[in-house]
Amino acid sequence: MVDRDTFLVALYVMADDFCKAALPPESIRPGPDASLTRSEVVTLALFEQWGCFSGERDAYRYSEKNLRSAFPTLPDRSQFNRLARHYAYAIIAFGHYLADLLTEPDDLYEALDGLGVAVRHLKRRGAGWLAGLANIGWCNRLGWYEGFHVLTAVTPHGVITGYALAPASTKEQPYGDTFLAARATQHPRLPEVGRATKKPYVTDNGFVGDELHQRWYHLYGAYVISPPQRTSPHTWPKALRRWLYSVRQIVETVHDKLLNTFRLARERAHDLNGFRVRLAAKVSLHNFCIWLNRQLGRPDLAFADLIDW
Repeated sequence: MVDRDTFLVALYVMADDFCKAALPPESIRPGPDASLTRSEVVTLALFEQWGCFSGERDAYRYSEKNLRSAFPTLPDRSQFNRLARHYAYAIIAFGHYLADLLTEPDDLYEALDGLGVAVRHLKRRGAGWLAGLANIGWCNRLGWYEGFHVLTAVTPHGVITGYALAPASTKEQPYGDTFLAARATQHPRLPEVGRATKKPYVTDNGFVGDELHQRWYHLYGAYVISPPQRTSPHTWPKALRRWLYSVRQIVETVHDKLLNTFRLARERAHDLNGFRVRLAAKVSLHNFCIWLNRQLGRPDLAFADLIDW
């Protein structure tokens, strides 16, 4: 356990070293200088994702009240939100940088799975803030919901190596195809997906299909393992299915951290870019907490008591 100030210092030093070493120098823009540096924006954007805050406004009120000594030029909330969106790529890249540091040789696979994220009540009238972007879909946790379908790739130790965002109704097979293609080609408009891996992807039967798996392997070099449908003549024995479910359990644990520890279940986005930045900050904070726990000799996913608030 560390106190809040120690956590912030560690996060800022890590983010500052990354921004200076791994990102190109900032271009000179007309007008007055920004009130916060790139490293400060990354630090605050991540820190404010903790689930102890009821929402974005509450998190920023906390920063204004308690963090002025560390960030004396802290602007008003709307200006900070603009800065966070401006530095969205830095926040995304920081999460991938941490993932690279945390990936271990004995990480023999990546678990690939999706989760539903509601952004408004399903039966609420009107089109909502994200009309045409978020829509209605199904997930086992929420049932029918209106929002987004988030896809994550997770190592056996819980490190998030890549993720993607799509409307709730997006089916997993075409979603997986786009995700793997973006990884293989390093699509510049989808940096969240991360880099391709030669390790197998372990999935549930939402990604099933022998022909599809062969296509993914030949086009993208992606080896996908998923159980066949129970009606298939080549169905797996119960012991093999049980093994697959056990190695995929880590992704459920990671999803719980994103949803509850980092407040993803309570997000009610009004703007796609804003939601994208907050999702990137949650993923980066998740990976940073694993890194810090390892420095402290703690279990990787012991986040609940990491900070002595």
